[in-house]
Amino acid sequence: MPLSKSKPLFSFLHSKFPLLQMATLITTAPTHKRARLKGVVFDMDGTLTVPVIDFVAMYKAVLGDDEYRRIKAESPSGIDILHHIESWSPEKQQMAYETIADYERRGLDRLQIMPGAAELCGLLNAKKIRRGLITRNVKGAVDLFHQRFGMTFCPALSREFRPYKPDPAPLLHICSDWEVLPNEVMMIGDSLKDDVACGKQAGAFTCLLDQTGRYDSPEYANVDLKPDFKVSSLTEVYSLLEEHFDLAP
Repeated sequence: MPLSKSKPLFSFLHSKFPLLQMATLITTAPTHKRARLKGVVFDMDGTLTVPVIDFVAMYKAVLGDDEYRRIKAESPSGIDILHHIESWSPEKQQMAYETIADYERRGLDRLQIMPGAAELCGLLNAKKIRRGLITRNVKGAVDLFHQRFGMTFCPALSREFRPYKPDPAPLLHICSDWEVLPNEVMMIGDSLKDDVACGKQAGAFTCLLDQTGRYDSPEYANVDLKPDFKVSSLTEVYSLLEEHFDLAP
């Protein structure tokens, strides 16, 4: 979907909620009252599904070893490969997209649901809390995920929706579709540079899934992006939501 299609969501939210300031919205819940949660938006790869794509190998295949090391040194929170190749020539871009698509196809063959995902979604359903999905993967991967695991997320935005994460537009589009404020929504994902950045810029709550503790390493100590919450598994999320939010249906 082109960028122009996403612009009305800003005017919708401002007209419906004139005091809302998108980029600077404070997402800390008031201490005297728990925030109302009306929706949860998930990343897919590495969040709802077990990580199967070797991103380092993919980045090196697209960029080359030397360029990969240079960009990695400049971007401690991670490499935005899709953004990086946008400035390339059409021919070079096409080769890069084909390489990325090949790694993604191989990942689909090994697609597995993340432990705790089905249970968490069932609990959210019981509370009538909406579920959306934003991924930088392609629509075919989202369709396969829905079919294989019998779980539906709506809206489910793939990288065909432009601009994609970490731009806040996909999350704001979902808020507009649901007719809720961004600070009534939580974004859950395994990436600081994509998921947490998207959520923060939209004014939503953010939860970082860090299964291995990699974001505790020194290289991430001074990054600007800080999630509101951090968990090591999806099984921890529901108790976190119960503790910090009003989940009344």
